[in-house]
Amino acid sequence: MTRGLRALLASLTLAATAFAATGCGGDAAGAASSSTEVTLTVGDQAKSLQTLLNASGVLKGTSYKVKWAEFEGAAPLFQAVQAGAADTSYAADLPTLQAQSGGVPVKGVAALHNDGSSVGIVVQKNSSVKKVSDLKGKKVVVSSARGSIAEYLLANALQQAGLKYSDVHVQYLLPTDAQAAFTAGKIDAWATFGVYKAAVVDQGARQIVDGTGGRVSGYGFIGAADKALADTGKKAAIKDLLQRVDKALTWSGTHQDEYAKAIEKNTGAKAAVAQLIVKQSYGELVPITPAVTKAVQSVADTMHGIKVLDPDVVVADSVDTSLFAK
Repeated sequence: MTRGLRALLASLTLAATAFAATGCGGDAAGAASSSTEVTLTVGDQAKSLQTLLNASGVLKGTSYKVKWAEFEGAAPLFQAVQAGAADTSYAADLPTLQAQSGGVPVKGVAALHNDGSSVGIVVQKNSSVKKVSDLKGKKVVVSSARGSIAEYLLANALQQAGLKYSDVHVQYLLPTDAQAAFTAGKIDAWATFGVYKAAVVDQGARQIVDGTGGRVSGYGFIGAADKALADTGKKAAIKDLLQRVDKALTWSGTHQDEYAKAIEKNTGAKAAVAQLIVKQSYGELVPITPAVTKAVQSVADTMHGIKVLDPDVVVADSVDTSLFAK
């Protein structure tokens, strides 16, 4: 990571942390906290986790306070974890690996799973790029930074198309900056994810490939900072939070319309975009089993092979499986 990018991410972290929204569950919402009450600062991206947990109502009755630390991408979120400004993280597999490779003291404590459709490479509707092989020699913008899940999709899709990673020119932009540039027609090809991808597809962008069919692992992680895991009160709160996330994801599968309306309200997304986000979101929380670590290790090794992830990460050594079990 360049010095300039580190400075940018540090400034984003400070700004986002300063404006982080605070909330707590149930009847405790209006009560003054005692000196012994635990406050868990939960890291999030684009209000994704916050919207899910609040819409499902699972935070009611927590014995701890929840403070939200919101960021637009994984890179600034992990900068906050490193700075002690967030106790937990919420990110796809590769951003978590990139953070661990860079020395961020965080461990995966539960795995999120979906079909990979939330990640994609999009181009302008009138672009000459029709398939992945057409990207050869072209500039591809990746969000949000080096080591994002969108970058893994790009690397894997290029390999499947018979191209090398060096066959394209990669530029990194945070999602909101990239979205503005793409909408203005200044970017032709963009590897992105989540609400950002859904929004431009709704506006007419063409998706040439997504993460389905094994192009990405489909796994993400809820992580916990080592410092939080060493705190008895916070560790207990994280363990409880994971159970509530599990319940919220189960709720989202049976209340899709209600969930979509919450996304509309909290993110400003259009109805069609919100519905698409619901369909492509993580559908379940699962324990971090050997099968999960094996799948994610393949991601780590692939990205290490093209020098995006350096040093490599031993996934099985970078998780704590004691907090969540089905």
